[in-house]
Amino acid sequence: MSDRLSGIAAFIEAVEAGSFAGAARRLNLSRSAIGKSIARLEERLDVRLFNRTTRQQSLTDEGEAYFERCQRALAELIEAETALDARRAEPTGTLRVSAPVQLGRHCVAPILVGLATRHPKLQLDLSLADRFVDLTEERIDLAIRITPLPESIGLTARKIGSFGMVFCAAPNYLARHGEPKVPSDLRDHHCLAYGRGGRAKAWTFFGEGGREELIDTTGRIRIEDIESLADAAVAGAGIASMPCWLVRDRVASGALVPVLGSYRTLDYDVYACWPQTRHMPSKVRAAVDALVAGMQEQLRGRAKG
Repeated sequence: MSDRLSGIAAFIEAVEAGSFAGAARRLNLSRSAIGKSIARLEERLDVRLFNRTTRQQSLTDEGEAYFERCQRALAELIEAETALDARRAEPTGTLRVSAPVQLGRHCVAPILVGLATRHPKLQLDLSLADRFVDLTEERIDLAIRITPLPESIGLTARKIGSFGMVFCAAPNYLARHGEPKVPSDLRDHHCLAYGRGGRAKAWTFFGEGGREELIDTTGRIRIEDIESLADAAVAGAGIASMPCWLVRDRVASGALVPVLGSYRTLDYDVYACWPQTRHMPSKVRAAVDALVAGMQEQLRGRAKG
């Protein structure tokens, strides 16, 4: 029975990874071991599952049909395990979480590290990356995302907090260039832009009556990393738009001074997302509950001008 299951596991991984080598990396086995396991499976089934060439592999018609049945069977097994896990009061196993780099470092990590410390049977694997993560493909249990939330089939999302932006600059910059009084004054200032892919986002303000005003950030400095952008503002390079949770300590110490505080800016919602399942694993439930309880405290701190 164990040989049968190992052959099926190798087959599924080879299909999902796109190669025997990819399956070997996922299962921590050699490529030859994967090949032999699938060969034994094909021999037992008396059918060829893959069309193989020197450069690529593809499923045969029989392989496609078998893969679909294996997927359904695997889903049932996962549901069974999850249902059993949901009965446990103590979260156990490895919790794989993905979060944006700076939000993860400043707000998510303290909460989840605390959770893992309180539950010694729980292992935390936190990945910080500013990219869209496919939870199913990368086997992520929980992802932290900032709105706008991508339309993703098969995901459940729960709001765990929200934060605003603060416009700020170093005291020496304001001494040299003066303080902007209205958003349009920013056109005469050095704006430090957060840019990705060679493009910078416009800054949004809401005045009296909710009137929206967009200000293009056309400064000489554009940085993709928001921590480096905050450092540039502290160095006196210009005015930056920063998440309040990132610069609250810099504002508290006087390294940065908020400006245009009477104007409301966009708020951003933060969500915890996980694959849909009838029974939520105890480790995921514990993590979401911890984030709901502690995230807003981590995000709090809108600075005032």
